[in-house]
Amino acid sequence: MHPSALLLIMVAAAGAAMVQGHPAAHTPAALQFWENTLIGSRMPDAIADLVQRGIDHSPLEEHYSASPSANNVCTIYDAICNLRSMSAGGAAGDLFFHEAQLRPGSTMTASLPAEVESAILPHDVAGKVPFGNLRDVLATFNIPAGSAEAARVRDTLRRCRAPPLPGERKACAASLEGTVRSAVGMLGGAAWAAASALPRAGLPRGPYEVQAVAPLDGDRYVACHKMPFPYAVYHCHMTGMSATRAYKVSLRGGDDPAAAAAVMMLALCHRDTSQWNPAHPAFEVLRTHPGGAPVCHFMPYANLVFVKTTKGDKATKRSAGIHGMPSGEDVL
Repeated sequence: MHPSALLLIMVAAAGAAMVQGHPAAHTPAALQFWENTLIGSRMPDAIADLVQRGIDHSPLEEHYSASPSANNVCTIYDAICNLRSMSAGGAAGDLFFHEAQLRPGSTMTASLPAEVESAILPHDVAGKVPFGNLRDVLATFNIPAGSAEAARVRDTLRRCRAPPLPGERKACAASLEGTVRSAVGMLGGAAWAAASALPRAGLPRGPYEVQAVAPLDGDRYVACHKMPFPYAVYHCHMTGMSATRAYKVSLRGGDDPAAAAAVMMLALCHRDTSQWNPAHPAFEVLRTHPGGAPVCHFMPYANLVFVKTTKGDKATKRSAGIHGMPSGEDVL
């Protein structure tokens, strides 16, 4: 067994014993750090779920064979994705939409895939797991070189090492603490966090009516996307002021919209795409180009948006309960 693998099992077992019987949102490390850093911001259920998985189940127990959708990767500015594999049924247009569609009464076709089960590791464990070196990651998680899984790991590491675009700040983190520190550091002060209230089963493809739309107050946002990896790795990035707008959106879908349950989604609209890769699939889907019309997308399961805290925004934080500087070895 690879030495890092043995060490990971030992540390994970100790962490599980320390918090046995407690839900993820009440573990000393996760809850205390979240509440002390993001004052007044409740940990989203999706994040608590993945934190608990990291305590209860070592990622080494099963071979890494997940098939992550391209949706998370496609929301990164420099991404070039296969449109036909972005969502169920080859629905290439389901991920991206125009900002004008975010108005009550409008209808859009949408879908998001089921959650790929990648646990958020405890911070002390994440600091001891190889993250930056591809060969060590493959050895630790018994991933065959040349496999599809190895290619996904290699692509995630490549994206994390890639320099930021002009005007962009970015970082990758392999723990919740590292993710929060990175986002707060980019925002330059107090922040709060929000996530879509999306079931783990995802959003089935179909027509959805927009029931309500409300902006998330703030002029700075950091989006953190969960990347394909044996455990949860977040790619966080931020552009300049007013380059991004965030909304909470109530969607209702199904053949009988009046009877269907509503789902609260977090939507990001990127208003400055001038530095994006011209081959980004959003331009083909929306029939636009770099620097053209804003590009909007919903945030998938367990993805996070961090918002700069502004004076008098406590009511905003409560209503945004949508189911709601980099440091350490777990940050690239």
